Amino acid sequence: MALIYHITTATTWAEALKAGQYEAPSLQSEGFIHNCEERQVGAILDRFYADQHDLVKLIIDTDKLSSSLVYEWSASLQDTFPHIYGPMNLDAVVEAVAL
Repeated sequence: MALIYHITTATTWAEALKAGQYEAPSLQSEGFIHNCEERQVGAILDRFYADQHDLVKLIIDTDKLSSSLVYEWSASLQDTFPHIYGPMNLDAVVEAVAL
């Protein structure tokens, strides 16, 4: 079981649970959902979520994803990140951890 991670708000996660799937705003604007590996979580929190509260970390089992997963290079961050190309099925989320 390979795991990846996604940061969102508890409110957005609760809405996804009601909707039956998760769609980050980036899915509409960029065509994919941003994710990271465990080693990248701290830097992502510091860079993009430093002033936000009520966050959750979604732990995702990549074997259970129904949408395509692609690892892609980010020139701005100088690293490779996992991107989900499509809505995320909820049963792929192993755990949602409050941050």
